[in-house]
Amino acid sequence: MKNNIKLVVVALTTLALAGCVGNKTKSNVESVLTQQTAVLTKVASVENVEVAQTVDFTTTLLPYKKTFITPQMALRIDEIRVDVGDHVKEGQLVATLDRNQYNQTSAQLKNAKQNLARMRSVYEAGGVSRSQIDELETSVSVMEENIANLERNIELRSPIDGVITGRYNEPGDLFTMGGNADGGVGVLQVMQINRLKAIVALSEQYYPQVYKGMKVKVMAEVYPDREFEGVVNIVYPAINATTHTFNVEVLVPNSKEVLRPGMFARTEFNMGSRKSLVVPDVAVQKQMGVNDRYVYVIKDGVAERKVVSLGRQVGDKVEVLSGLSEGDEVAITSLSKLKDGAQVEVVK
Repeated sequence: MKNNIKLVVVALTTLALAGCVGNKTKSNVESVLTQQTAVLTKVASVENVEVAQTVDFTTTLLPYKKTFITPQMALRIDEIRVDVGDHVKEGQLVATLDRNQYNQTSAQLKNAKQNLARMRSVYEAGGVSRSQIDELETSVSVMEENIANLERNIELRSPIDGVITGRYNEPGDLFTMGGNADGGVGVLQVMQINRLKAIVALSEQYYPQVYKGMKVKVMAEVYPDREFEGVVNIVYPAINATTHTFNVEVLVPNSKEVLRPGMFARTEFNMGSRKSLVVPDVAVQKQMGVNDRYVYVIKDGVAERKVVSLGRQVGDKVEVLSGLSEGDEVAITSLSKLKDGAQVEVVK
């Protein structure tokens, strides 16, 4: 009898132990399964930092000054002393025109002055009237003006320091005031390019923030790795009622003349800074088929998909205008495995 009782106790103990072991094994399996279904990811916190408010506008570079060198009357061109690409100084002689008309008028003026001198003697002797003397004096005065005008036109000089960018005639051509087949309205064109300017159209919202002397970054497409510093020279006082923009003239120093008129450029204006939320740009995903951007916020081991509105890029981070709060933790790895409501295990 005692032996039978012992066997029953052993059997019950064995069953109890087997039950305990079974429960523990089940718990371990469930734990392993949970770990296997949770997505492993790293997170980053949403930060509130100062973000520079820079705005970009495209433009075309222009010469600081440009002008056509042209006579004020129709004359035959005698000599052109410069060619396209030549640098010239202000006042430099660049072309001469036919002097025949000048020489003829000079001779006529000399004769007229001699005649006036003789007639004055006759007038003093009472041989001619005062009105005749006045008429001769007027004729001499007109001829002197013509001579002065011819002097200005038979020698063409550059009005500015610059570089010759157009040559529209050759020696022997008869210059006409109506322009020529090459599109020029003068014998030569000269541009000042050791500094350039750009006329930039800015949105009217920035009008209070732009001022004369403001520094502006200028980037030319042909020099992608270089920045040039410009400065606001003129803020035009009127807003365009159709486009709601206003013009700003930016001067760009160009002493080495690496920039050229006509180049496409981008201008960057710094409008100050403001406190903004930022997240790593790798956390932001784009919804296929639409333009929505979203991130996964991780809270209590669960991923929540949140649509965000973005601002400007700040290094490897991006400004978030709406959709997140400071301190939120967003997933930055395993993003392709995440979905709304997914279980997540954060890897530190």
